Amino acid sequence: MIRLSKSSISDFEKEAVLQVLDKEYLGMGEEVQRFETQIQAYLQTDMEVVCVNTGTAALHLALSVLGFGAGDEVLVPSLTYVASFQAISATGATPVPCEVRPDTLFLDVKDARARITENTKAIMPVHYASSSKGMEAVYELAQEFGLRVVEDAAQAFGSRRDGELVGTKGDIVCFSFDGIKNITSGEGGAVLSSDPAVVRRVQDARLLGVEKDTDQRYAGRRSWDFDVREQGFRYHMSNIMAAIGIVQLGRIEQFKKKRQQIASRYIAVFANCEEVTLPDFDFEQILPHIFVIRAKDRDGLREHLLANNIECGVHYKPNHLLTKYKTGYDLPVTEDVYESILTLPCHVDLTTEEQDRVIQTVKGFYA
Repeated sequence: MIRLSKSSISDFEKEAVLQVLDKEYLGMGEEVQRFETQIQAYLQTDMEVVCVNTGTAALHLALSVLGFGAGDEVLVPSLTYVASFQAISATGATPVPCEVRPDTLFLDVKDARARITENTKAIMPVHYASSSKGMEAVYELAQEFGLRVVEDAAQAFGSRRDGELVGTKGDIVCFSFDGIKNITSGEGGAVLSSDPAVVRRVQDARLLGVEKDTDQRYAGRRSWDFDVREQGFRYHMSNIMAAIGIVQLGRIEQFKKKRQQIASRYIAVFANCEEVTLPDFDFEQILPHIFVIRAKDRDGLREHLLANNIECGVHYKPNHLLTKYKTGYDLPVTEDVYESILTLPCHVDLTTEEQDRVIQTVKGFYA
């Protein structure tokens, strides 16, 4: 079976974990601080980095510290993993599903504008398949209506937008480092912001709301005499996770080169295939977490690939079609996109021979 996605773990990650185990300080401590500092240095940003235990936790914390709750609304594309919607509804706020553009698969700002009400507090654009083409228009809309922007950049770490790394600037940017993302810490995520109030509150909230506990943890100590003023969560990252992430960060250019090579080979083959449409992504700028095509007879092709021991995926079922998030309106563009999208294998350990097999199997189906 050719895998759709997988982690790429070397002996260096294993050794880093063993070193943490030998120290016998497994929770949040100096390794987490190191990881945060190295992420900031890699991005060359003034935005502060706060590492947490998952990308979903990053989104939930970002929204929570902004004070969103019952009666508030957050605009979000329906074509995203359910984590985006769950993070919003976990605060008590209501996710408002919006259309995506059929070419970029990114939030349709025109549709989002039409769904703004007096209860709208934020926009959560999703960097679908690592691409964020259209962010400038999102920030313009947010500025016009006084909305916060929480970027769901779970798939975009290491990608660029307008020549700058995602996370270099913005309101609030959230990354994921789960097992199959562009870099992994096993599980994990990060919240980035240049708003000092947001950073401070996220730092406290990830540690059950214990004020200034972050500084104590970095020094290898516990807080015994402390205060809690706001709701918090057990969302901190562990030293074990950070140790993996630090090594992975050092390998990111290797990962980027391989993933872009895989994307380039797919593009060269499918660019002139009438049955396959490629999204309008700039693969020279993005570090592709997944490789998505729009295919005629998608379900037939999917069954054909699986029958030939090739994993493939559908990223994602639109959230407005899920029972919890059903709406009183249709999103015809998103629904049309959903009927045709298919994700092909794309990971660092995919061999040329395996990719050739994927390509020939797709071409064979249409032949």
